[in-house]
Amino acid sequence: MPAGGPAEWPEGQQAQSVRSGTVPRLADGFSTRPETSPNLGGVLVPGATVALVPARAATAGVRDWLGACGKTQLAAYAAESLWQSGDVTLLVWVVASNRASVLTGYAQAALGVLGSDAAGDADAIAARFVNWLATTSQPWLVVLDDLTTAADLAGLWPEGPAGRVLITAGSPAVLPAEAQARVLPVGPFSPREALSYLMGRLTADTDQRLGAIDLVADLSSEPLALAQASGVIASSALSCRDYRGYFVDRRAQLTEVPGAKPPAAAVTWRFSVEQADRLAPGGTVQPLLVLAALLNGHGIPATVFSTQPAADYLAGAGAGSTGPAGLGERTRDALLVLERTGLLDIDASREPPMIRMSTVIQDAVQAATPAPMRDRAVRVAADSLLAAWPADEQNPWLADSLRCCAASLQQAGGKLLLAGSCHPLLLRAGQSLDTARLSGPAVAYWQALAAACETTLGPAHPDSQLIDERLAEAYLTAGRPGEAVSWFERVLANRVSALGPDHPGTAAVRRDLGHALMAGRQFTEAIAVLGGSVTEYQRLRGPDHPDTLAARDDLAAAYRAAGQFGDAIPLYRRTLADRERAQGARHPDTLTTRQQLADTYLADGRVKDAISHYKRVLADRERVLGPEHLDTIAARGNLGSAYHAAGRMASALQLYEQTVAGYDHTLGPDHPDTLARCLSLATAYYTVGRLTDAQSLLRETLARCERVLPPGDRMTQVVRESLTNVAGASGQPG
Repeated sequence: MPAGGPAEWPEGQQAQSVRSGTVPRLADGFSTRPETSPNLGGVLVPGATVALVPARAATAGVRDWLGACGKTQLAAYAAESLWQSGDVTLLVWVVASNRASVLTGYAQAALGVLGSDAAGDADAIAARFVNWLATTSQPWLVVLDDLTTAADLAGLWPEGPAGRVLITAGSPAVLPAEAQARVLPVGPFSPREALSYLMGRLTADTDQRLGAIDLVADLSSEPLALAQASGVIASSALSCRDYRGYFVDRRAQLTEVPGAKPPAAAVTWRFSVEQADRLAPGGTVQPLLVLAALLNGHGIPATVFSTQPAADYLAGAGAGSTGPAGLGERTRDALLVLERTGLLDIDASREPPMIRMSTVIQDAVQAATPAPMRDRAVRVAADSLLAAWPADEQNPWLADSLRCCAASLQQAGGKLLLAGSCHPLLLRAGQSLDTARLSGPAVAYWQALAAACETTLGPAHPDSQLIDERLAEAYLTAGRPGEAVSWFERVLANRVSALGPDHPGTAAVRRDLGHALMAGRQFTEAIAVLGGSVTEYQRLRGPDHPDTLAARDDLAAAYRAAGQFGDAIPLYRRTLADRERAQGARHPDTLTTRQQLADTYLADGRVKDAISHYKRVLADRERVLGPEHLDTIAARGNLGSAYHAAGRMASALQLYEQTVAGYDHTLGPDHPDTLARCLSLATAYYTVGRLTDAQSLLRETLARCERVLPPGDRMTQVVRESLTNVAGASGQPG
């Protein structure tokens, strides 16, 4: 257990309960399955991991109709029961079908738990959250719905004595080795459960129940088949006996091998489509169903169907145009009909509403759709997703749903989205990964897209070269500078060939290459490349252009990183003077250059000059941004560091304490930047002989580091070593 005891809710949240993610709503007629439900209540106890899987494994190459056995519904019921009873105070529902979705779910849960925006990319945030789960005493439940591969949870496995983990998966083979999960098979209803479910769904006209027992037997008590059959019967004049007659005849027609009857749902979904066509005339249903089948079954934003491309497509099928109110009336009615007949589900509890559709139905619809109709739907779906994608991405769940829909469409559409050029949707999906700081998934995405474009479009195609650049940037963001350098060199060669050496686009890539070399600590090479970039910008843009000044700052930073302060300082001073003249003394870029100059003075031991410039930066940031802005708080800490270096400890301590208070208030006490400032303050306490204060602060900081930072984090190690040193100096145990 880390120092300071188990992790609790962040300050101010002790009495709060937190839900993260959206638990799917329980279906109409949901059954608790008293006879066949796994004993979740008995095994899903604190510290346990439970996995719900189909009772019968799918046959390779055969559509897994029996996999739609109600696993997610049982998980949703268990989650809501634990939440309503108060047995868990943190409920996290994560769609685990890909790593990006897992990271998104964890990042949002971390935001709810830690009470402030977490620092770093999504992997770092998720690691902090997983570490918090391992140490907290607060009861929690994490549901990983539709886990597809163990690789998606590498380094992200949730565990802890106070927690419960519930997984739904298509097979126990996808469970990580470290899971040690209790696997519970989920099969069909018992005959009694199936009959109770069917009777409960057919209440408007009790005469429709005639023949229910025989129908249950023929449907083999399959949950999906029963949902579809009951939906068709309830929306028609048929009785169970009538439906059974049609079912038996159709199944006989579909039986290819004598004695090998297809699963009931392989038949019932066809009746559902036919009934939906009857209930929503005008040819609306099937085009809409095909469109939905191409997207992500875990959640399709309803706004996708209200875009102009979708409206035009469905209008041609009789759905009517879409006006300012959103979905066209016929489109909305068709969706409701598809829900009534058991082909999809509409979750109106979210904004925008989400359309959910079983993947096995999606597969069946795609397989039954003629190629020309499917190809047209692929293009319409791509245009509709792009039109529905918001520019700001302030809703992370919506962005994740759109990314997942794009991935499903890409898988279904094959090369259609790369016919002649790269469809803009593919670029938007990658950009969304970048924006969400999903650096690992972003690299994988751009890698795959770059390979596909090179094969399909050729390496010289402008889209291929653009995606190569996106991949290079993704490598750099992910902290893989060696690969970033290689790809930026490739991009630069292509840019020179296509645009020539004297084009602004070429200069921009050369500057990016310099950044990658800097990140890889290849300072000599970086200085050479960035020096060339400065020369190009001066020639192309002029000496006072913001691009030229920024390139000069980059070159100065490379000199500073290489320890060549004598070269860096004059360059920073020249750029600062040019910025003050061209942009003004209080322009944000001017303040940044002044701060970099102060940093370089301090690194060179010219403390007096550093203090002078840090004081000017702090004063200007307070005037421009206000005293509580994060940049102002950081400037206060930088000035404190300069005073510390000068031995002016009274001033240093005052600024350090103000900085810690500012970070604590703005970012929260567990944020890595706050923890780093606490370490600086504790070091200052030690310097002036306030050993008790230093030891107390280091103990508290170490406890927070161990709770929220990943195991082995460098910050934790430094704080622990500092505490040991202070304890040795004070003669007290650490």
